[in-house]
Amino acid sequence: MRNSYKVAFLLLLLFLPVLLSAQDDLMNVLNDNKPPVNYTTATFKTTRIVIGQSIENPAQGNMLILITHHFGALNTGYENLFGLKQAYIRLGMEYGITQRLGIGFGLNTEKNTWDGFLKYKILQQKSGGKNFPFTLSLFANTAIYTTKWEHPERKNYTSSRMTYCFQVLMARKFGNWFSLQLTPAMVHKNLVPTSEDHNDIFSLGAGGRIKITKRFSFNAEYHYLFPNQVVSTPAYSSFSMGVDIETGGHVFQIFMTNSMGEYEQAFMANTTGRWSKGDIFLGFNISRIFTIVKPKEFRK
Repeated sequence: MRNSYKVAFLLLLLFLPVLLSAQDDLMNVLNDNKPPVNYTTATFKTTRIVIGQSIENPAQGNMLILITHHFGALNTGYENLFGLKQAYIRLGMEYGITQRLGIGFGLNTEKNTWDGFLKYKILQQKSGGKNFPFTLSLFANTAIYTTKWEHPERKNYTSSRMTYCFQVLMARKFGNWFSLQLTPAMVHKNLVPTSEDHNDIFSLGAGGRIKITKRFSFNAEYHYLFPNQVVSTPAYSSFSMGVDIETGGHVFQIFMTNSMGEYEQAFMANTTGRWSKGDIFLGFNISRIFTIVKPKEFRK
Protein backbone atom coordinates (compact mmCIF):
# COMPACT_ATOMS: atom_id res chain seq x y z
CA MET A 1 0.00 0.00 0.00
CA ARG A 2 2.85 2.33 0.77
CA ASN A 3 3.97 2.33 -2.89
CA SER A 4 0.52 2.44 -4.51
CA TYR A 5 0.45 6.22 -4.88
CA LYS A 6 3.96 6.12 -6.35
CA VAL A 7 2.84 3.68 -9.05
CA ALA A 8 -0.14 5.88 -9.89
CA PHE A 9 2.09 8.93 -10.00
CA LEU A 10 4.58 7.29 -12.38
CA LEU A 11 1.77 6.15 -14.66
CA LEU A 12 0.53 9.73 -14.79
CA LEU A 13 3.98 11.01 -15.73
CA LEU A 14 4.47 8.35 -18.40
CA PHE A 15 1.10 8.17 -20.13
CA LEU A 16 -0.73 11.48 -19.64
CA PRO A 17 1.41 13.46 -22.12
CA VAL A 18 1.09 10.68 -24.72
CA LEU A 19 -2.68 10.46 -24.40
CA LEU A 20 -3.13 14.21 -24.54
CA SER A 21 -0.84 14.53 -27.54
CA ALA A 22 -2.79 11.83 -29.40
CA GLN A 23 -6.05 13.61 -28.60
CA ASP A 24 -4.60 16.88 -29.84
CA ASP A 25 -3.51 15.27 -33.13
CA LEU A 26 -7.02 13.86 -33.65
CA MET A 27 -8.59 17.24 -33.00
CA ASN A 28 -6.21 18.80 -35.53
CA VAL A 29 -7.57 16.46 -38.22
CA LEU A 30 -11.20 17.10 -37.34
CA ASN A 31 -10.83 20.90 -37.14
CA ASP A 32 -8.94 21.64 -40.36
CA ASN A 33 -11.67 23.92 -41.74
CA LYS A 34 -12.27 25.98 -38.61
CA PRO A 35 -11.16 29.59 -37.97
CA PRO A 36 -7.54 30.51 -37.07
CA VAL A 37 -6.14 29.29 -33.78
CA ASN A 38 -5.49 31.75 -30.93
CA TYR A 39 -2.73 30.53 -28.63
CA THR A 40 -2.87 31.61 -24.98
CA THR A 41 0.16 33.64 -23.86
CA ALA A 42 1.42 35.09 -20.57
CA THR A 43 -0.24 32.49 -18.35
CA PHE A 44 2.45 33.58 -15.89
CA LYS A 45 4.69 36.63 -16.16
CA THR A 46 7.99 34.76 -15.97
CA THR A 47 9.45 31.26 -15.66
CA ARG A 48 8.73 31.06 -11.90
CA ILE A 49 5.38 31.27 -10.14
CA VAL A 50 7.14 32.17 -6.88
CA ILE A 51 10.13 29.85 -6.34
CA GLY A 52 8.77 26.94 -8.38
CA GLN A 53 8.74 26.48 -12.14
CA SER A 54 5.89 27.81 -14.25
CA ILE A 55 4.97 26.54 -17.72
CA GLU A 56 6.64 29.60 -19.29
CA ASN A 57 9.92 29.49 -21.24
CA PRO A 58 11.97 32.34 -22.71
CA ALA A 59 10.90 32.97 -26.31
CA GLN A 60 13.02 31.44 -29.05
CA GLY A 61 16.37 33.17 -29.19
CA ASN A 62 15.88 34.99 -25.87
CA MET A 63 18.11 34.62 -22.82
CA LEU A 64 16.76 35.16 -19.33
CA ILE A 65 19.07 36.07 -16.45
CA LEU A 66 17.53 35.20 -13.08
CA ILE A 67 18.87 36.27 -9.69
CA THR A 68 17.17 34.58 -6.73
CA HIS A 69 17.89 35.80 -3.20
CA HIS A 70 16.62 34.50 0.14
CA PHE A 71 17.43 36.21 3.42
CA GLY A 72 17.62 34.27 6.68
CA ALA A 73 14.60 33.28 8.76
CA LEU A 74 12.62 36.03 10.49
CA ASN A 75 12.68 34.12 13.80
CA THR A 76 16.48 34.42 14.09
CA GLY A 77 15.79 37.66 15.94
CA TYR A 78 17.23 41.13 16.23
CA GLU A 79 20.86 39.98 16.56
CA ASN A 80 20.57 38.64 13.03
CA LEU A 81 18.43 41.62 11.95
CA PHE A 82 15.55 39.16 11.50
CA GLY A 83 17.45 37.33 8.80
CA LEU A 84 18.78 40.29 6.83
CA LYS A 85 22.39 39.45 7.74
CA GLN A 86 22.14 36.08 5.97
CA ALA A 87 21.90 35.40 2.26
CA TYR A 88 21.18 32.37 0.09
CA ILE A 89 21.59 33.11 -3.61
CA ARG A 90 21.07 31.39 -6.96
CA LEU A 91 22.45 32.90 -10.17
CA GLY A 92 20.73 31.42 -13.21
CA MET A 93 20.54 31.65 -16.98
CA GLU A 94 17.78 30.30 -19.25
CA TYR A 95 17.56 30.22 -23.04
CA GLY A 96 14.78 29.52 -25.52
CA ILE A 97 16.11 27.08 -28.10
CA THR A 98 12.71 26.89 -29.81
CA GLN A 99 9.29 28.23 -28.89
CA ARG A 100 8.70 24.93 -27.05
CA LEU A 101 12.12 23.95 -25.69
CA GLY A 102 14.05 25.85 -23.04
CA ILE A 103 17.27 25.06 -21.18
CA GLY A 104 18.80 26.57 -18.09
CA PHE A 105 21.47 26.24 -15.44
CA GLY A 106 22.30 27.89 -12.15
CA LEU A 107 24.79 28.12 -9.29
CA ASN A 108 23.47 27.99 -5.72
CA THR A 109 25.36 29.13 -2.64
CA GLU A 110 23.88 26.20 -0.70
CA LYS A 111 26.73 23.63 -0.74
CA ASN A 112 28.01 25.27 -3.97
CA THR A 113 25.38 23.39 -5.94
CA TRP A 114 25.16 23.52 -9.74
CA ASP A 115 21.86 22.68 -11.41
CA GLY A 116 20.82 22.33 -15.04
CA PHE A 117 17.45 21.63 -16.64
CA LEU A 118 15.35 21.13 -19.75
CA LYS A 119 11.73 22.25 -20.05
CA TYR A 120 9.61 21.26 -23.04
CA LYS A 121 6.11 22.51 -23.83
CA ILE A 122 4.12 19.59 -25.25
CA LEU A 123 0.69 21.19 -25.54
CA GLN A 124 -0.48 24.80 -25.42
CA GLN A 125 -3.83 26.26 -24.39
CA LYS A 126 -5.65 27.63 -27.42
CA SER A 127 -9.03 28.75 -28.70
CA GLY A 128 -10.64 29.55 -32.04
CA GLY A 129 -10.54 26.90 -34.74
CA LYS A 130 -8.79 24.43 -32.44
CA ASN A 131 -9.52 24.45 -28.74
CA PHE A 132 -7.39 23.00 -25.99
CA PRO A 133 -8.09 23.81 -22.32
CA PHE A 134 -4.61 24.01 -20.78
CA THR A 135 -0.86 24.11 -21.37
CA LEU A 136 1.30 21.10 -20.52
CA SER A 137 5.08 21.09 -20.12
CA LEU A 138 7.63 18.54 -18.93
CA PHE A 139 10.58 19.53 -16.76
CA ALA A 140 13.70 17.55 -15.85
CA ASN A 141 16.83 18.67 -14.03
CA THR A 142 19.93 17.41 -12.29
CA ALA A 143 21.94 19.03 -9.51
CA ILE A 144 25.35 18.32 -8.00
CA TYR A 145 26.92 19.85 -4.91
CA THR A 146 30.65 20.58 -4.93
CA THR A 147 31.62 21.27 -1.31
CA LYS A 148 34.05 18.96 0.50
CA TRP A 149 32.92 15.47 1.40
CA GLU A 150 31.16 15.34 4.75
CA HIS A 151 32.77 11.95 5.54
CA PRO A 152 36.24 11.97 3.94
CA GLU A 153 37.31 8.87 5.91
CA ARG A 154 35.12 6.61 3.77
CA LYS A 155 34.99 5.94 0.04
CA ASN A 156 32.86 8.56 -1.70
CA TYR A 157 31.43 8.56 -5.23
CA THR A 158 30.69 11.53 -7.45
CA SER A 159 27.25 10.08 -8.18
CA SER A 160 26.44 10.36 -4.47
CA ARG A 161 26.48 14.16 -4.86
CA MET A 162 23.77 14.11 -7.55
CA THR A 163 20.01 14.51 -7.34
CA TYR A 164 17.30 14.76 -9.99
CA CYS A 165 13.83 16.23 -10.34
CA PHE A 166 11.03 15.45 -12.82
CA GLN A 167 7.85 17.50 -13.08
CA VAL A 168 4.66 17.64 -15.12
CA LEU A 169 3.46 21.25 -15.36
CA MET A 170 -0.24 21.70 -16.20
CA ALA A 171 -1.60 25.26 -16.29
CA ARG A 172 -4.72 27.07 -17.44
CA LYS A 173 -5.32 30.78 -17.86
CA PHE A 174 -8.87 31.76 -16.91
CA GLY A 175 -9.53 35.04 -18.71
CA ASN A 176 -7.05 37.87 -18.24
CA TRP A 177 -6.91 37.90 -14.44
CA PHE A 178 -6.39 34.41 -13.07
CA SER A 179 -4.02 31.51 -13.84
CA LEU A 180 -3.72 28.14 -12.10
CA GLN A 181 -1.09 25.41 -12.32
CA LEU A 182 -0.78 21.85 -10.97
CA THR A 183 2.68 20.33 -10.58
CA PRO A 184 3.09 16.64 -9.73
CA ALA A 185 6.81 16.05 -9.15
CA MET A 186 9.37 13.43 -8.18
CA VAL A 187 12.80 14.06 -6.67
CA HIS A 188 15.38 11.28 -6.84
CA LYS A 189 18.41 11.23 -4.53
CA ASN A 190 21.26 8.87 -5.37
CA LEU A 191 22.33 8.80 -1.72
CA VAL A 192 20.09 9.12 1.35
CA PRO A 193 21.17 9.21 5.03
CA THR A 194 19.47 6.00 6.19
CA SER A 195 17.70 2.97 4.77
CA GLU A 196 14.42 4.37 6.09
CA ASP A 197 14.71 7.44 3.84
CA HIS A 198 13.31 7.11 0.34
CA ASN A 199 15.46 7.69 -2.73
CA ASP A 200 12.34 8.69 -4.69
CA ILE A 201 10.39 11.50 -3.08
CA PHE A 202 6.98 12.56 -4.42
CA SER A 203 5.13 15.84 -4.08
CA LEU A 204 2.08 17.54 -5.58
CA GLY A 205 2.21 21.28 -6.17
CA ALA A 206 -0.40 23.91 -6.96
CA GLY A 207 0.20 27.55 -7.75
CA GLY A 208 -1.74 30.52 -9.01
CA ARG A 209 -1.55 34.11 -10.18
CA ILE A 210 -4.13 36.84 -9.68
CA LYS A 211 -3.54 39.87 -11.87
CA ILE A 212 -4.25 43.10 -9.98
CA THR A 213 -3.14 45.65 -12.58
CA LYS A 214 -1.36 45.47 -15.93
CA ARG A 215 2.05 45.27 -14.22
CA PHE A 216 1.23 43.92 -10.76
CA SER A 217 -0.03 40.52 -9.59
CA PHE A 218 -0.33 38.36 -6.47
CA ASN A 219 1.15 34.85 -6.69
CA ALA A 220 1.16 31.84 -4.35
CA GLU A 221 2.21 28.19 -4.52
CA TYR A 222 2.13 25.12 -2.29
CA HIS A 223 4.10 21.89 -2.75
CA TYR A 224 2.62 19.10 -0.67
CA LEU A 225 5.25 16.58 0.43
CA PHE A 226 3.73 13.13 0.80
CA PRO A 227 4.43 11.80 4.32
CA ASN A 228 6.90 9.15 5.51
CA GLN A 229 9.42 9.68 2.71
CA VAL A 230 12.08 11.78 4.46
CA VAL A 231 12.52 10.18 7.87
CA SER A 232 15.93 10.99 9.36
CA THR A 233 15.62 14.79 9.09
CA PRO A 234 12.65 17.16 9.41
CA ALA A 235 10.97 17.88 6.08
CA TYR A 236 7.78 19.85 5.47
CA SER A 237 5.65 21.03 2.59
CA SER A 238 6.75 24.25 0.93
CA PHE A 239 4.44 27.28 0.87
CA SER A 240 5.36 30.61 -0.76
CA MET A 241 3.46 33.78 -1.58
CA GLY A 242 4.39 37.14 -3.01
CA VAL A 243 3.88 39.72 -5.73
CA ASP A 244 5.12 40.21 -9.29
CA ILE A 245 6.06 43.70 -10.45
CA GLU A 246 6.82 44.17 -14.13
CA THR A 247 9.11 47.09 -15.01
CA GLY A 248 9.78 47.02 -18.74
CA GLY A 249 12.27 44.24 -19.47
CA HIS A 250 12.47 43.21 -15.80
CA VAL A 251 10.11 41.19 -13.64
CA PHE A 252 10.69 41.80 -9.93
CA GLN A 253 9.18 39.22 -7.56
CA ILE A 254 9.05 39.78 -3.79
CA PHE A 255 7.90 36.88 -1.64
CA MET A 256 7.90 35.06 1.69
CA THR A 257 8.49 31.32 1.97
CA ASN A 258 9.33 28.62 4.52
CA SER A 259 11.92 27.16 2.11
CA MET A 260 15.54 28.19 2.29
CA GLY A 261 16.54 26.27 -0.85
CA GLU A 262 16.22 27.81 -4.30
CA TYR A 263 16.40 24.85 -6.69
CA GLU A 264 13.74 22.16 -7.02
CA GLN A 265 15.33 19.37 -4.95
CA ALA A 266 16.04 21.77 -2.10
CA PHE A 267 12.54 23.13 -1.57
CA MET A 268 10.47 20.11 -2.67
CA ALA A 269 12.29 17.50 -0.57
CA ASN A 270 14.38 19.43 1.99
CA THR A 271 12.21 22.22 3.37
CA THR A 272 12.92 22.29 7.12
CA GLY A 273 11.10 25.53 8.00
CA ARG A 274 7.56 25.88 9.33
CA TRP A 275 5.41 28.98 9.01
CA SER A 276 3.87 28.28 12.42
CA LYS A 277 7.34 28.44 14.03
CA GLY A 278 8.35 31.68 12.32
CA ASP A 279 10.70 29.96 9.87
CA ILE A 280 9.84 32.50 7.19
CA PHE A 281 12.38 33.64 4.62
CA LEU A 282 11.95 36.97 2.87
CA GLY A 283 13.22 36.80 -0.70
CA PHE A 284 13.11 38.20 -4.19
CA ASN A 285 13.67 37.19 -7.81
CA ILE A 286 14.93 39.55 -10.50
CA SER A 287 14.61 38.34 -14.08
CA ARG A 288 15.79 40.18 -17.21
CA ILE A 289 15.27 39.15 -20.83
CA PHE A 290 17.94 39.71 -23.52
CA THR A 291 17.36 39.04 -27.22
CA ILE A 292 20.30 37.00 -28.52
CA VAL A 293 18.90 35.97 -31.92
CA LYS A 294 16.20 38.08 -33.55
CA PRO A 295 13.17 36.20 -34.95
CA LYS A 296 13.89 37.21 -38.56
CA GLU A 297 17.25 35.45 -38.30
CA PHE A 298 15.70 32.07 -37.55
CA ARG A 299 15.65 29.54 -40.34
CA LYS A 300 12.38 27.90 -41.15
